[in-house]
Amino acid sequence: MAIKIGDIVQLKSGGPKMTVILITGDTVHTSWFAGQKNEKAMFHRDAVIPAEDEKK
Repeated sequence: MAIKIGDIVQLKSGGPKMTVILITGDTVHTSWFAGQKNEKAMFHRDAVIPAEDEKK
């Protein structure tokens, strides 16, 4: 399944559910909330998968 902007993903190793906000080449830019703090991080496309309950 191709990941696209707006998808909910998680790292293959687990962790928080994150929203894809940008994709540049093989880099997926994500955002999520830790309490009230907005966190952001970038991961290689191969490191993320669709979140379990978000798969279609």
